[in-house]
Amino acid sequence: MSPGIRSAIGAAGVLAAAALAAAGCGGGGGAKSSEGVTKTTVTIGSHQPLTGPAAPGYSEIAPASNAFFKYVNSQGGINGRKIEYIYKDDGYNPTKTVDVVKQLVLQNKVFAIFDGLGTPTHTKVVKFLNTEKVPDLFVASGCPCWDDGSGQPQTFGWQPSYKIEGKLLGQYLKQHFAGKKVGVFYQDDDFGKGGLDGLKTQLTGSQIVAAEPYQPGNTNVAPQITKLKDKGVQVLVDFTIPAYTALGRLTSLKLGYKPQLVVSNVGIDPTTVGALLKEFSKGKASTALIEGAITDAYLPPPTDTSNPWIKLFKKVHDQYDKSAPFDGNVEYGMAVAYTFAQALKAAGKNPTRDSLVKAVESGGLSGPGLVPFRYSDTVHGGYGGAQIATVKNGKITLQGTPLTTGPDTGPITPYKTHQPPPEAGGIVKP
Repeated sequence: MSPGIRSAIGAAGVLAAAALAAAGCGGGGGAKSSEGVTKTTVTIGSHQPLTGPAAPGYSEIAPASNAFFKYVNSQGGINGRKIEYIYKDDGYNPTKTVDVVKQLVLQNKVFAIFDGLGTPTHTKVVKFLNTEKVPDLFVASGCPCWDDGSGQPQTFGWQPSYKIEGKLLGQYLKQHFAGKKVGVFYQDDDFGKGGLDGLKTQLTGSQIVAAEPYQPGNTNVAPQITKLKDKGVQVLVDFTIPAYTALGRLTSLKLGYKPQLVVSNVGIDPTTVGALLKEFSKGKASTALIEGAITDAYLPPPTDTSNPWIKLFKKVHDQYDKSAPFDGNVEYGMAVAYTFAQALKAAGKNPTRDSLVKAVESGGLSGPGLVPFRYSDTVHGGYGGAQIATVKNGKITLQGTPLTTGPDTGPITPYKTHQPPPEAGGIVKP
């Protein structure tokens, strides 16, 4: 500012201008506390793999969330505001994720980032979002790294931590496959490493005889599967995205290798994996290659048409997203959208970024999960457990009772509280 201008404004004017500038820059205060909110709308954004190695199956998630938001909007929205959802393609490429998220925050001026998908991608934007104090809700990844309410107060997971998932699968293997040689085929990032860490809380080091990582984008997994076979692995645990579940099974088939398959819930949706098996094999393989696989689930199977949540999501699907298959990815997108709508309602009639974060931390959110959320002001890790399941006749079939636990070495406990139904009409009422 030139001396002439400064003189004209005067000292008081300079202080007032500085105060206004501070209110508009970060800090979650002033104008930025309600960025993206108008009297009639709330705008949120996301990065999604609409193309790239994670697109098969996962590209269905954001359109399904948008379908649920359209359904909510048709009922009047949340507290009189309609939800506008902008999701952009990052191709599951971390460099592009950074560009996309900065566009959403700095140019589109979204109120919050919602359901950003991917461990290797979203880890690259967490620091930016927390520095800018932008709510970073319900990351589409079970990385244990989201569960840091003190260090990353804006960021929340939604699905169970991969460490929790690995822990539950590990207990099942300890109980049902004692003495069998276990091997792990995993994505070489916090996804795969978190699942492996969870397994190790339940299985001795001598029982896990091999662990082979893969890099997303490298489709030749023969070296890893060959090493697992050569180590005599009898129970193969996959912490894989769907494309690599399919690649691993087809490679095993070529090698004449038939271990008992165990797969993270994120990589075993039968509709998605079955389509990939068919595509990659040029029609020679199908869901038969994953029949009998062991997995876990924290949402009701999409084929359970008697479940009230599935009835609701199928209704929304048929009305707003009917071009997509009704599978686990579509269910996921709608379920996480319901949770966001519920959080937005709890944030109040005049929501701010701070009130949205506090609404999640309050611990009052429910939803379609088979187990409860773990949210508090320090715990940001999402669902606190899952239920063991198998692939039977091409469908996810639940077994036993839902289980809850934390990501540490604490106990695993049966959860016997009945799943709450959706609110009347399937919307979060104002």
